[in-house]
Amino acid sequence: MKVIVTGAAGFIGSHIVDQLVARDHEVVAVDNLDPGAHAGRPAWLSEHARWHWEDVRDPELWNRILPGTDAVCHQAAKVGLGVDFADAPEYVSNNDQGTANMLSAMFANGFAGRLVLASSMVVYGEGRYECPLHGIVRPGPRTPENLERGEYEPLCDHCSAALEPVLVPEDAPLDPRNVYAATKLHQEHLAEAWARESGATVTSLRYHNVYGPRMPRDTPYAGVMSIFASSLAAGERPKVFEDGAQRRDFVHVSDVARANVLALTTDAPHHGALNVASGSPTTLLEAATILSRAAASQSDRAEHLDPEVVGGYRLGDVRHVVADPARARSAIGFTAAVGPAEGLASFATDPLRDPPGR
Repeated sequence: MKVIVTGAAGFIGSHIVDQLVARDHEVVAVDNLDPGAHAGRPAWLSEHARWHWEDVRDPELWNRILPGTDAVCHQAAKVGLGVDFADAPEYVSNNDQGTANMLSAMFANGFAGRLVLASSMVVYGEGRYECPLHGIVRPGPRTPENLERGEYEPLCDHCSAALEPVLVPEDAPLDPRNVYAATKLHQEHLAEAWARESGATVTSLRYHNVYGPRMPRDTPYAGVMSIFASSLAAGERPKVFEDGAQRRDFVHVSDVARANVLALTTDAPHHGALNVASGSPTTLLEAATILSRAAASQSDRAEHLDPEVVGGYRLGDVRHVVADPARARSAIGFTAAVGPAEGLASFATDPLRDPPGR
C-alpha cells in the first residue's frame, strides 16, 4: 500500500517509516526539517522512502502526492510544553493549521482512505482517580498555592480525601491543561469532522511518554527522558520536580511505531481513539534512577549521577496519568513489547538527535 508519513524525519516518524519500508510498503515521507527542531537532515533516514522536504501547510504539496494514496500517517507537530505561553502561535500554526490544511486538501482531492493521527495522553489532563467514598472523580487543576506548599497530590473535590490513581481509558473525560494539549485535542476534533464529511476513518493514537533512540536532546520541547539523558551526558544529576512520585506510562518508540503500522494495515480499520502505552506505572524518580544507574555502569563518575529531587513544579504538568491499553489490544492487536525497566535502561546508550546549532 502507498502511505504518506508526515513529520517523517522526526523522532517517531522516522521509526514509522523504517517499519513500513521493512514491510515493503510504498512510503512517501514529508518533513519540512524545521530549523527549530532539526540541525539538518538526520543521518538515519531510510533511502527506500520518497522524501519531500516540504511543509504540510502547503496545499500544493498534497495535490501532488495524494493521488493513489491508501493511507496517511500524520506525525508532523510541534511537541512538548515549550518555554511559555509565547509559544502558543507556533503550536497553533504547526499543529492545528497544519492539520486543517492537510485535511482540506485531502477532502478536495476526494481522499477517503485511512488516517492515523498522532495524538497524546495530554488530552486527558489529570489522569483517572478513585475516591474511597465517591468512586471515580475528576479533580480540578492543581493550584499554584498548593504546589508552592508542596501539596502535589490532587484531592477529592467532594470530601478532600486522598485519591487513588487508576488506569485511564479512552472514554475518560478530556481536559487539556496546556497549549500543546489543546492543539492535540483540536487535531482530533478536526480529523473527526473531516472523517464524517468524507466517509473515511481516523484512528487517533494517544501516545503516552515515548522514549528511545533518535529522541531530541537539549531542548525545552523534548520529553522528560530526553531531559534526564541530556543531564547525564553533561555529567550532571537529573533533576526531578515535585517529589518524584508522579506516575507516568513510558512506552518505547519501537512499540509506538508498530502501533501506527498496525492501525494503518489491520484488515478492519479502527475509528476512534486508542491509548498507545505499556500499561505499567513508573514514577519519574524510578525512571530517572533506572536511567542513572544504567549510565553509571558505563561511567567512572557514578557517584555524581544519582537523580536529585528538587521540588518545584511546572504549572502545565499533571500529577499522575497511566493508560489502560486494553482497547488497543482488542482493536488493532497492539501490546507493548518493551517494558519500562528494560527500555529505560537501554535508553542510557541510545543515540539522540542533536538540537539545532550543533
